[in-house]
Amino acid sequence: MTFGTLGENYELVAIKSAGISLQKAMRPLIVLILMLTVSSFVFSNYILPKANLKFYSLMFDVRNKKLAFLIKPGVFNNSIPDYSIRVDSKDEDGKMYGIMIYDHKGTNGIPKVILAKEGEMKKSKDGVYLVFNLKNGVTYEEQSNSNGVYNPRQILSRTRFKETEPKFDMKSFDLQKTDQNAFGNSTVMLNLKGIVKKRDSLTKQMDTLNRNTARTLGNNFKQNNLAAGYTKLKVVPKKIDNVMLKSIPNGSRLASIQNASNTVSVITQSLSNGAPRQEDLNGEIIFTSVEYQRKFTLAASCILLFFIGAPLGAIIRKGGMGLPVVIAICFFLIYHIVTTVAEKSAREGSINPVFGMWIAFILLTPLAVFLTYKATVDSALFDVNYYKQFFIKLFKIKQRS
Repeated sequence: MTFGTLGENYELVAIKSAGISLQKAMRPLIVLILMLTVSSFVFSNYILPKANLKFYSLMFDVRNKKLAFLIKPGVFNNSIPDYSIRVDSKDEDGKMYGIMIYDHKGTNGIPKVILAKEGEMKKSKDGVYLVFNLKNGVTYEEQSNSNGVYNPRQILSRTRFKETEPKFDMKSFDLQKTDQNAFGNSTVMLNLKGIVKKRDSLTKQMDTLNRNTARTLGNNFKQNNLAAGYTKLKVVPKKIDNVMLKSIPNGSRLASIQNASNTVSVITQSLSNGAPRQEDLNGEIIFTSVEYQRKFTLAASCILLFFIGAPLGAIIRKGGMGLPVVIAICFFLIYHIVTTVAEKSAREGSINPVFGMWIAFILLTPLAVFLTYKATVDSALFDVNYYKQFFIKLFKIKQRS
C-alpha cells in the first residue's frame, strides 16, 4: 500500500531521479520489518507459550465447570455430588418435565427417589444453594436397617406433594483453578529450549521401546545349541526343504506346531502392544520438530511477504485500500494454504518436518527476488498497454511472415 501510493503519485520517479535506488528507498521499511521479525520470534518463543498455557488451563476449567443448565433430556446427570438427575424433556425457558432424582446422600446405599411432573432450577437469594422447584410429584424413601442386615419387612414410605423445593449445595459449582503445571509439558506451551528437551526425551523413549521390542522378538528366534563346543563329532548339516515338517520326526510334529503357534502368538501380542505406543511417540517427535520450526517460519514470513508486497506496490502503482489489499490477501492466502497443507503432510509423516514447514518460504522466495528485480529496473510487469503493444507487434510480424 505504501509503495503503491508512492508509485501512483509519481513520488518513486522523483526519488529515483534524485539518484536514490529502490533498495535504498526501502531501507527504512526494511529496518521496520526486521524489528517486526525479531518481535515475532520473541513473541512466539516466550509470550505465546505462556498465553497458550493460561488459555488451555482456563478452557479445561470451563469445560469441567458443573452447570445445572447443562442437564440434557433423557440422560442421567451426576454433576451434583450424591445426586443423579434425569429429565424427559426441557423447554427454552428452563422448565423441565418428567423429573427423576436419586438422592444418595446419607442413605447407606439406599437411594431416596423423587419423581415430579415438572420443575425449574434457580439460585437461592444468597447464592449458596441451588433450589429445584418441583411440582406434582412423589417421594419414595426406604429406611435402612441399622445392623446392616437385609430385612424383608423394612419400612418404605411414600409421600405425595404438590410442590417442594429441595436444595443443593453450590460449592460443587465453584470454578477451581487448575494447576497450570499440569499442562506445562504440552509442546505448544514450550519455548525452543523446552521443545529440544522434550524431543530428546521422546527420542530416548523411542530408542528404549525399539530396543526392548528387538530383545523380545530376538529371544523367540534364539537357537539353543547346547552341544556346540562340547563334542568333537562332526555331523553333516541337515538340509531342510520348503516343507519343514518332513524334517521333524512324526512323534514331535504336533509339539513343534504348537510351539511355533505359541511363538507366533507371543510375537503378535508383543507387536500389537508396542505398535500404538511407537506410533504415538513418532507422532509426538514429529510435532515437536514442527513446533520448533514454526518459531522461525513465523518470523521469516514477515521478511518474505514484505519483499513480495513492497515491489508489487511499486510495480502496480496503485495505493489505498483497493487493488493492493486484494493482491496482498491473495498472496497471503497462497502462503497460508501451502503452509497448512505442508504442515499437515509433515505431521502425518509424509514429508520431512523441516522441509514441510519451510516449503512455502522456499517456493515464494524466487518470486520475491523476481518482483524486487522487476521493481528495481522499472519493469511494466502489470501494465496492460505494454502487453497490448507487445501482442500487436507480434501479430504484425506473423502477418509479414
